[in-house]
Amino acid sequence: MNLKRISILLFAVLVMVSCDKKRVFDQYVTMPSAGWHRDSIVTFDLPQVDTTKTYDLFVNLRTTSDYPFSNLFLIVTLDQPNRLTLVDTLEYQMADATGEMLGSGFSDVKESKLYYKEKFRFGKGEYKVKLQQALRENGKIPGVEYLKGITEVGFRIENRD
Repeated sequence: MNLKRISILLFAVLVMVSCDKKRVFDQYVTMPSAGWHRDSIVTFDLPQVDTTKTYDLFVNLRTTSDYPFSNLFLIVTLDQPNRLTLVDTLEYQMADATGEMLGSGFSDVKESKLYYKEKFRFGKGEYKVKLQQALRENGKIPGVEYLKGITEVGFRIENRD
């Protein structure tokens, strides 16, 4: 490799690392090839963070063109210290009106960074996040048994300051 290529590669690495200064926690779980089962709960044990700061919390998804729906319903549970639990049912748009998957990426794999909570302040103690898909087909009561097209499910915490 010549010096010019090494310099370009080094610059690209530095740009990618420096762009992620807000990251406090960023972890993914790979889904089975059959899909995300409706009873499967993805769990993240969150790190201890500075309780004087505020944070933005995100659900991260990596999807392929095999994802068959334009939206996604999630049940997000945040277990907090002192046995307090927040449970939210959230809906996210995953595709535009033409069926094109939303998110970033140049191939058929798209990464979606979905807001969960803004300006969240952690207290002292252990926190745990649990994610479960809750998608249903029109006119059907049971949820989709295996949700295809989601390859990884993640959770991210960013510094707000």
